[in-house]
Amino acid sequence: MTKKRYRIQSACPQCGCSFAQVLSKEELLERYGDTPNIELECGECMLKFQADRKSSCPEWDDECRLNEKNG
Repeated sequence: MTKKRYRIQSACPQCGCSFAQVLSKEELLERYGDTPNIELECGECMLKFQADRKSSCPEWDDECRLNEKNG
């Protein structure tokens, strides 16, 4: 059985470059915790920005209900 993977995607508000990342549930928790916003960094212009978790990874929010901490 393959492990469920989640896609985080957003666009840099400064230069418009897209950001995409695929992580497991464990990697998501380790990297971003359980906050409603996630901090990302653009690979082109290096701007650090926050993205809403629900719009950046709606699959994660709907399936796992991270903010309820039920795992």
